[in-house]
Amino acid sequence: MTWRSRAKLFGGLLVVIIIVAALTVVFNQRQSQATSVSASIDAERYPVGIDYGGTLVASYVKESQRVTAGDVLFTLQSPSLQADLAKGLLKPETVAYSVADDGRITLTAAVSGTIRDVTTQPGSFVQAGQVLATIDKAGSLFVTAQFELTGREYSRIADSASVQIQLPNQASVVGKVSSIDVQTQHGVAETTIHITSDGLADGAYNGLVNAGTPVTAVLALTDNGVLAGVIDGISDFLRKIGI
Repeated sequence: MTWRSRAKLFGGLLVVIIIVAALTVVFNQRQSQATSVSASIDAERYPVGIDYGGTLVASYVKESQRVTAGDVLFTLQSPSLQADLAKGLLKPETVAYSVADDGRITLTAAVSGTIRDVTTQPGSFVQAGQVLATIDKAGSLFVTAQFELTGREYSRIADSASVQIQLPNQASVVGKVSSIDVQTQHGVAETTIHITSDGLADGAYNGLVNAGTPVTAVLALTDNGVLAGVIDGISDFLRKIGI
């Protein structure tokens, strides 16, 4: 074998080694993360309503309207509330409402945020305990993500694990795991993870960052060694074929 042939052979082997190493790193990286089955942005929600039935006299808000704590939302007329007020059974004013002597109650926003799910219009009768609307609290956005994990993958979720939150426009923000709920069915850990992030600012990315926006969550799993992901993958494959 000539030196030229040996050089070509050595070069070919080197290229193969580099390619295999690169593929191994990529494969290992993929094995060290899990992608959500579904995920969306959510928010802390505050219901707006009262424990008295009556007629909705006026509505001062509409769907998706931004409100500030203390803003007037609805006014209702309630004879039963008027009777209890006369008996001194309830306070005439709180952070969530104020009551006039004629039995009209004015509901106000307890928190700043966005109005959602307005359920009734002026002139309608309101049942006792009925929710007239909800408020998505400003600054409370988080992500709820569902994952289907193997037992081994579930065991590799670290406390406050890092999560990449990918928005519909392909932009991404970094978050971390705040809480985990899991139910195991047929050997699969159906896992719901709540994710918080300082990057989830209301209305950011041209309005994409809002409650209800679908996203993709990529969860980082702990790597128990350079080839931990590869070994896990091989073990899972051998287990599936019965070896």
